Amino acid sequence: MRALTWHGTKDVRVDTVDDPEIINSRDAIIKVTSTAICGSDLHLYDGVIPGVKPGDVLGHEFMGEVVETGKDSTLQKGQRVVVPFTIACGGCFHCKSQQFSACDNSNPVEKQDMSATLYGQPMSGLFGYSHLTGGYSGGQAEYVRVPFSDVGPIVVPDHLDDDKVLFLSDILPTGWMAAENADIQPDDTVAVWGCGPVGLFAIQSAIVMGASRVIAIDHYPHRLELARGLGADIINFRETDVREALMEMSGGIGVDVVIDAVGMESHGFAVDNMIDVVKQKVGIGADRASALKQAILAVRFGGKVSIPGVYGGMTDKWPLGAMMEKGLQIRSGQTHVQKYTKDLLAKIEDGTLDTTFLISHRLPLEQAADGYKHFKEEQDTWTKVVLKPGMETTA
Repeated sequence: MRALTWHGTKDVRVDTVDDPEIINSRDAIIKVTSTAICGSDLHLYDGVIPGVKPGDVLGHEFMGEVVETGKDSTLQKGQRVVVPFTIACGGCFHCKSQQFSACDNSNPVEKQDMSATLYGQPMSGLFGYSHLTGGYSGGQAEYVRVPFSDVGPIVVPDHLDDDKVLFLSDILPTGWMAAENADIQPDDTVAVWGCGPVGLFAIQSAIVMGASRVIAIDHYPHRLELARGLGADIINFRETDVREALMEMSGGIGVDVVIDAVGMESHGFAVDNMIDVVKQKVGIGADRASALKQAILAVRFGGKVSIPGVYGGMTDKWPLGAMMEKGLQIRSGQTHVQKYTKDLLAKIEDGTLDTTFLISHRLPLEQAADGYKHFKEEQDTWTKVVLKPGMETTA
């Protein structure tokens, strides 16, 4: 089959690789009909995530048709399913607590040591991301093996086309959980750093959850206009001092909630961020956390900090004093996708949530490498790229 594979920093290629096979009785094989490039994939593309090997198949946002099942799978051939990017067994302590992204059993034992050393406990399995997370082949491919298929995939009705439901795989639940983690109250002012896909869905979710005011922070004009279209006020951090603006917009006390939807490769010209850029490039493993640092300084005393943005290593110049003295509530983590898919599917069906506004480009799988390059270099206009296996190649 054809699949997008990693070969080094900024080097991804569509290659012919072996077809997936049923390995365990709970497996299913999915024929991919739509798969997307995620902002988290750019961390792999940029070479800042450890444990990625040449030839690894990338991609963790995908959906398709069931074509083969193991004897213990609950899926049936011909069903259309969206597959969560988190791989979860459904039976361990964390899965029973609906903490699916902390599953104890989905990362094979022989691959657990690296993440256990980094984080204290091994990570759960994720599709197409790193051998830190199990080394599973991803969904930017014609076919993919889905472990624990009786737990993760959600069957979607035929009257909803792929564009409406594809993002149930990751970024819609991620944005929703980011807002949920912020415990939004009706009179809250919420500031969201980053108007990429997760940030935009966090904005949409915060508004649906009843936030009094949502403020979107970015520097790309088109992304800021998308945020405005959802109902947010906007700040362009290249033109405005963000903290001063937020203090003015919050009556001088700071915003109630901050959401960091940027993660480890944040932009900014502060000295500490420029130093972190250099550290990241030479492989020291320093995350560029300038957006999160700014958010912590901007939130009010007793405020709430939600961190859906991906971080993978260490950071320095951390505002620990501000975090402690301000009495902040901080919540973060990979998304427990399986916890949210059923309710979010219902909100898509009844029109409460829209996802299609985000898609800017649809490309054949064969042009995935071009999609990565444009998504990286033209983030203002390439807001979301959906890859379609079998789609005719364009000029």
